Amino acid sequence: MNIPNIITLGRIILVPVIVWAIASRQMEIAFAIFVIAGVSDAVDGFLAKRLNMTSELGALLDPLADKALLVSIFVALGIWGAVPLWIVILVVSRDIMIVAAVIVSWLFDKPIPMKPLMVSKLNTVAQVAFAALVLASLGFNFKPAPYDLILMGFVTVFTLVSVSLYLVEWVRHMGTIEAN
Repeated sequence: MNIPNIITLGRIILVPVIVWAIASRQMEIAFAIFVIAGVSDAVDGFLAKRLNMTSELGALLDPLADKALLVSIFVALGIWGAVPLWIVILVVSRDIMIVAAVIVSWLFDKPIPMKPLMVSKLNTVAQVAFAALVLASLGFNFKPAPYDLILMGFVTVFTLVSVSLYLVEWVRHMGTIEAN
């Protein structure tokens, strides 16, 4: 357990707090917590890389924290009616498919190496930007158009492309399993 991992655990602890803030219609608080989570993500990444504090635990916790935060925010905003349900379903389904593929790979004793694709990094950036814009617009009462539609378009395209590429890679990887 090192400082970057502690910061990442703190980000995971923020997930229910931000969901509470959204559910309680405290959008200024939700936006502030989202900004804090974003800054903490940058800080833990910086510390891990610059101070040579990377760890296997951190490599697992960091994406888990990012996904827990983003999926929770999208679901909460979808329930609240602030984002269309189809985008929530798309974002959540992608992550469920990726996790399911990893689990199936483990079950077949053929773990797949986890390497984030560039399109997945772009997808995360688009999701973060979209969530931040929606939270800010709700918290500070401004109309996000047309930027919300543009960012929703990016989230849609990057999500579909990334899940497709991961699926192709997974099928290729699992195709090397010999039948008994």
